[in-house]
Amino acid sequence: MVFATTLWAQPNAKNGIALQGYDPVAYFTSQTAQKGTDTITASHNGVEYHFVSEENKQLFLNNPSQYEPQFGGYCAYGMSKGYKAPIDPNAFTIVDGKLYLNYSLSVRTEWAKEKEQRIPQAEANWLKLQKK
Repeated sequence: MVFATTLWAQPNAKNGIALQGYDPVAYFTSQTAQKGTDTITASHNGVEYHFVSEENKQLFLNNPSQYEPQFGGYCAYGMSKGYKAPIDPNAFTIVDGKLYLNYSLSVRTEWAKEKEQRIPQAEANWLKLQKK
């Protein structure tokens, strides 16, 4: 089953900047949230991404769907409950090679307890909410 979870549909992008300026590739390569710089950027699907290095930018450009956050960058827990919620870029989890963000570290803890059930719920809700 394939779900539309790319950032193009109603992204959580304040002032057009995805992930509050955090580098989407760094979540995967260093397993940490790292603030990108506004001098190393790339536009994709109508939003701007910031990166910590040219290498990360190139990795992203080579395969954006590998690094884009799920559910348009909205909180995975909120999406599992049927609503779009903002995120704390430090509250993230990578599951099966996909980046999931949460509202806060405490919400991430709750989400992680039931992520196997919450991910399919969030995917179904995202299909409905992404256009709103």
